[in-house]
Amino acid sequence: MKKRILGKTGLEVSALGFGCMGLNFSLGVPGDKNEMMALVRAAVERGVTFFDTAEVYGPFTNEELVGEALEPFKGQVVIATKFGFNTAPGNDPTNGSATLNSRPENIRRVAEASLKRLKIDVIDLFYQHRVDPNVPIEDVAGTVKELIKEGKVKHFGLSEAGAQTIRRAHAVQPVTAIQSEYSIWWRLQEKEVIPTLEELGIGLVPFSPLGRGFLTGQINAETKFVAGDFRNNLPRFTPEAMKANQALIDLLRQIAAKKEATPAQIALAWLLTQKSWIVPIPGTKKLSRLEENIGSTEVELTGSDLQEIESAVAAIEVVGGRYPEKMEQMTGL
Repeated sequence: MKKRILGKTGLEVSALGFGCMGLNFSLGVPGDKNEMMALVRAAVERGVTFFDTAEVYGPFTNEELVGEALEPFKGQVVIATKFGFNTAPGNDPTNGSATLNSRPENIRRVAEASLKRLKIDVIDLFYQHRVDPNVPIEDVAGTVKELIKEGKVKHFGLSEAGAQTIRRAHAVQPVTAIQSEYSIWWRLQEKEVIPTLEELGIGLVPFSPLGRGFLTGQINAETKFVAGDFRNNLPRFTPEAMKANQALIDLLRQIAAKKEATPAQIALAWLLTQKSWIVPIPGTKKLSRLEENIGSTEVELTGSDLQEIESAVAAIEVVGGRYPEKMEQMTGL
């Protein structure tokens, strides 16, 4: 698989990463641990070198799964993880009940614990999971800077941070990557964040690049999510919203038919064409979907294809917020 560089700090990763959260957290019934470990290793065998997890996924169990799965590939892959939430029982970031904690002592505690769970000697990319309004971002960046000097972290990142926060953090410790939701149906990042990243030389890692599955074309107004699937809480996944938003799927299918591809591959290829420093991290529990996602890196969208998509998307009004209000308030956007 082709490689891309995130940030001026020179972090090289596969053009497509793997978002590991859904393997055993938040998206319905957790996958069988051995099967999910085999899937992660299958991704490595197919050229994926960039894997994303977080302390709060589980909490802890996702890091443990990823660490065990990738232990045979130590030094060959890049593992990103995150700090910034309290992980007491009942604190669930997918329903807005979790509280934030980016105090320096907690950042250090998370780093030490994540190193052990991930079975690694250094964290390749350490993100602040959400901006904590109670802790100056300069203190957060300064703490990660110290961890980098101590050899416990290689690169610093932020998730769902706004442009001014990014600038303030970057002035203390160069930011390698910003992880934020970005896809053909959520494009807020284009207003301020992406121009800021381009100016400062920071990479973008879009999570939910397939709209939490909606952009695959496999979900419609009749789809029912199992208990425990956090899409049950999201305004965009009400039957009314999913019915209204099928216009996006119709567009992706139309382009996909011309390219002998799938809607998911077009959605990912669209992201990959936006900037050379964008690395999407779709997740899946299925080998067939993993291979489909990887296939997107071979799909070529021409200038006329992109113009056609842009014109069509401009005429489509996406219905429903991406998060309930309480969860949206936790973002720094």
